[in-house]
Amino acid sequence: MAPAWWIGAAAVLAVAAALTACARHYALRRNLMDQPGERRSHGVATPRGGGIAIVVTLLLAALVAAIAWPTARMPLLVSALGLVLVAGIGWWDDHRPLPAVRRLLVHLIAAALIAGLVWNATGNVWQAALALLFTTSLINIWNFMDGINGIATSQAILAGLAFALVLPGPLALVGIVLALACLGFLPFNFPRARIFMGDVGSGALGYAVAALVCLASVATSLSWLLLLVPLTAFLVDAGFTLLSRMLSGQRWMEPHTQHLYQRAVKSGATHTSVTGTYFVFGLFSITVFNACTYLQPRWEAAVAIAWMFCATGLWLLLRKGMRH
Repeated sequence: MAPAWWIGAAAVLAVAAALTACARHYALRRNLMDQPGERRSHGVATPRGGGIAIVVTLLLAALVAAIAWPTARMPLLVSALGLVLVAGIGWWDDHRPLPAVRRLLVHLIAAALIAGLVWNATGNVWQAALALLFTTSLINIWNFMDGINGIATSQAILAGLAFALVLPGPLALVGIVLALACLGFLPFNFPRARIFMGDVGSGALGYAVAALVCLASVATSLSWLLLLVPLTAFLVDAGFTLLSRMLSGQRWMEPHTQHLYQRAVKSGATHTSVTGTYFVFGLFSITVFNACTYLQPRWEAAVAIAWMFCATGLWLLLRKGMRH
């Protein structure tokens, strides 16, 4: 059994890496490049759209799983359809920029598919509504946070591993495959970016992580608040940056460089050090998460809230110390 697992893991890594190389070749041939600018954190023109490799790898894995486990075929196909929708609109936007409202509409449709699966599994309309809101939000949060080398991919790897630790039986493979698909892409994007993920990848990763959280909400007894802990770094940075922009009357949907990670780079830190810092914080987050999975529900929620408050305080402290 063990050799088969290793072969499967190696296959996922190899497919993701090979497809990323193909995506880079395609982007260079089509001149699909991200140019440097005031609202960007890179200094040289770089190919984009490499996230399509992660998407195709996940879809191939879903196809194999649907064949191997016929009883899981319907949720796999529904989830895969949502992934195609999010990645498809992102791929379109990478080639020809689209209005934000049009992208959001597609995100809502994809999120509704996940919400439908949650409703079907639990019969709880409020949990389904929460899944709809959360999935739509996380698609866009991952897009907002994909601004420096490796940060979005490494956080998705951590999320995949965190939920693989708590999902029962074969369901843990969902998190493992997500982590492996991202790991196959990562060397092309970190520490030096030979290709960017693009909207096709960042939105799709947000969708995949959200689907993983929703799966954990159905398949385990863990509270929703605790399930957010592995995502603390992105939720706090994106959430409070968005809130501050809205309160100050800025057009919050426009590109900007006001996230904490972007301010750190603007202040002189390297992409490698900032991504590494977020990764270390993510390790602390999943350690807290895993330690709390053995607590009673009320203590799960209490620790999760306390952790979020601590992260918010740290965010405020660091943000205050960085120049605009």
